[in-house]
Amino acid sequence: MKKLFAIVAMLGMFTFGTQMVYAQEEVAPVATEVSDSIATDSTAVAEEVAAEEAPAVVEEAESEGFHKILKTKFIEGDAAFMSLVAIAMVIGLAFCIERIIYLSLAQVNTKKLMEAIAAALEAKDVEKAKDICRNTAGPVAAICYQGLMRIDEGLDTVERSVVSYGSVQSGLLEKGCSWITLLIAMAPSLGFLGTVIGMVMAFDEIQRAGDISPTIVAGGMKVALITTIYGIIVALILQLFYNYILGKIEALTADMEDSSIVLLDLLTKYNLKK
Repeated sequence: MKKLFAIVAMLGMFTFGTQMVYAQEEVAPVATEVSDSIATDSTAVAEEVAAEEAPAVVEEAESEGFHKILKTKFIEGDAAFMSLVAIAMVIGLAFCIERIIYLSLAQVNTKKLMEAIAAALEAKDVEKAKDICRNTAGPVAAICYQGLMRIDEGLDTVERSVVSYGSVQSGLLEKGCSWITLLIAMAPSLGFLGTVIGMVMAFDEIQRAGDISPTIVAGGMKVALITTIYGIIVALILQLFYNYILGKIEALTADMEDSSIVLLDLLTKYNLKK
């Protein structure tokens, strides 16, 4: 019996060992596949992250390169001529910003203002209408105030006063615009001046060397072209601001004309009711 039990035990151990070997052989390919898929996924994720980060790095490098190129070309354009172009741009932008601020403060709600004046005149309270105009900023209120100041002198006098003061306000709106136009014309002219002087420098170098070599001509030609480019750029920037300013002036002028007509109509009704 003992021998039988021993034989059975040996057979059981042999069977268990065989099953373990088979299990290991089955698990090994699965583990290999799992490790391969993990490695493949990690590689794909790394490639996706690199692909997403690459455009940002390229864009940052390009932007830094553009600023460096702009700075380098400005320096290469000769400080004497480029400084004149830069001064023209700074002065022109100063005039443009001043005009934009002034015109923005001069804009009011014309419809609301005229309704308030009409309500005061309906109540036959001229002093209230004058206070409304006096406490409102802008050329429209100033013109209405001048008309109300001469309400007792007749409609003809009021009309002449409104027209005359409207011309004064239009001049104030356009104050400084002539300097902007001057700088718009001067900026490319300064660039062309640098072009001509750069060409003269190039010919001087040729005459001094006695040879027409690209390396000799390159310096003067570079100054000529860079100053021209920057002068045109400055003129374009100032022209955009100038057109925007003209648009605001035209809008304010239209409001002034409309309010003058409305004021004369209101004063006609007021005189008829007196």
